[in-house]
Amino acid sequence: MPRNVLKSSLHDAGFSIIFQILCRIVTFGINAFIIRHVGREVLGIMNVRLLLLESTVLFLSREAVNRAALSATSQKREKCTWAQLINQQWLTLTICLFVCLPCGYVWLHCLSPVDLKYLEQYRFACYAVLFSCIIELCAEPPVFVSQVFCFVKLKIALNTLHIFVRSVIFLTIALTDSTAAIYAFAIAQLASAMTIVLSHYGFYAYYIKSLNLFKEANNASNNCLPKSMLRDWRKALFENMNDFPLKKLSEFLPGVMKNESKFFNSELQILTLSFVKQAVLKQILTEGEKYVMSMSPVLNFEQQAMYDVVNNLGSLAARFIFRPIEESSYFYFTQTISRDLPLNDQDKTKVQQAGSVLGHLSMTVISIGLLALSFGQSYSHTLLYLYGGADFISGGLPEMLLKWHCLAICFLAINGITEGYMFATNTSNDIDKYNYLLAIFSISFLLLSYVFTTVFGPVGFIFANCINMFCRICYSVQFIWLQYKPIRMNPLLQFIPSKIFIFMVFLGGFVCYATMFKISMMSHLMLGIGCVFIVLMTWAYENKDLLEVCWTYRKKLKFE
Repeated sequence: MPRNVLKSSLHDAGFSIIFQILCRIVTFGINAFIIRHVGREVLGIMNVRLLLLESTVLFLSREAVNRAALSATSQKREKCTWAQLINQQWLTLTICLFVCLPCGYVWLHCLSPVDLKYLEQYRFACYAVLFSCIIELCAEPPVFVSQVFCFVKLKIALNTLHIFVRSVIFLTIALTDSTAAIYAFAIAQLASAMTIVLSHYGFYAYYIKSLNLFKEANNASNNCLPKSMLRDWRKALFENMNDFPLKKLSEFLPGVMKNESKFFNSELQILTLSFVKQAVLKQILTEGEKYVMSMSPVLNFEQQAMYDVVNNLGSLAARFIFRPIEESSYFYFTQTISRDLPLNDQDKTKVQQAGSVLGHLSMTVISIGLLALSFGQSYSHTLLYLYGGADFISGGLPEMLLKWHCLAICFLAINGITEGYMFATNTSNDIDKYNYLLAIFSISFLLLSYVFTTVFGPVGFIFANCINMFCRICYSVQFIWLQYKPIRMNPLLQFIPSKIFIFMVFLGGFVCYATMFKISMMSHLMLGIGCVFIVLMTWAYENKDLLEVCWTYRKKLKFE
């Protein structure tokens, strides 16, 4: 397909970060409204129980199908036609119908019970979420086509539209009657699903019609269309004019597009089945905590809501700082280090540079983690008070959760870099072996979560997560040490920040903690800003050589 995949991927990553920030701001705003005006129990029912139902049904229905279809398009399999790919996407709807039956029964009859005053709303919401999943998957063919042809702006625009519709409808109903918040959530889910379907098919109705008119005008000897219109269409459509497979909107339906082959591609079906196990494991890894919370009676909905809010706040660093660093470093390591050759058989300059980058990146993210750990102990109370009010932090549980979550940030920081390096430089066989080990880690995490939450309450999830990440870090660090040992190089020695920085970061944290309730909130915030600034300046002074290299390299890239 004649498109710049790398450029589109970079644009997609950039727009996705902006979209994630937008969604996070909207989510935080709605959650704060629910906490202050509706109640924490309602927030737990919606954000943990009902959203878990939605993510389970959608992920199991389309993840394997979508990954297999994308692999087929990227590998340009001649036997797999566009008609078969469109038919394949409609399998998601069939799978969804079969997934909805057991999931609906489990969510209505098997999970921990809902308070009687919310039971009727909860049942309605479960049916609404299942029906909204079925509606949303009707848009899977146009969504898949947009993904293949790299319609990045379309993806972000329509996703923003459906988030806006869902938020406006929910807030409108909830503000009118705060006791009907779960009804509002259910109706908003249905409306957003309809928005996804109508907006995608509406866009392609316009796109296909415009593309056909452009082709006719471009091929005709007498051009009867205005030149300005042709220029605008040429800019928007010329790149994919000869390759776009659909000639009419009805070809999005199964069996409509002309197809000389079988209705389904057997090779694609086998590939889809191979992705099913990975999809199940990935869903457990992603939503393991929520499954334990939903199935275990040790946490009520208020505690679940508190944990969900704190987890979202604590994961901001991972989403907006660590993840972009991990993705960029993963790309760098894959382009620098060969998977199938030992390091002493590769370019020594590149190997040494990669080891140095690994060491400095790890030291940087560990420094960020230590900063969060030290100052998080002093400002967890202030952050949660500003977010949810005095009623939310009463009892001290949210504050304790966020303080312990700051410890998890340290583990999360180093695990992302070390594990990312391992995946970028390991052989495919070793990666497969590690996937089995990762499955063991995941099962252990679920078991530890259940045991620790029984003993310690919601903070047990954080303890289990820290132990899980510590084991994965140990495995990754051992891999790095063994890989660099033959060339007598050890990037692990660069992982630890300087002693002066460590002293300053904990000194600043101690000063802020000691004055937490002795001065006004505004004065405490200003003191924290000043201490963080001093700590950052200390880090910059200790790593001035690294900053100079980064600045020089940045100017070089800008010049090129």
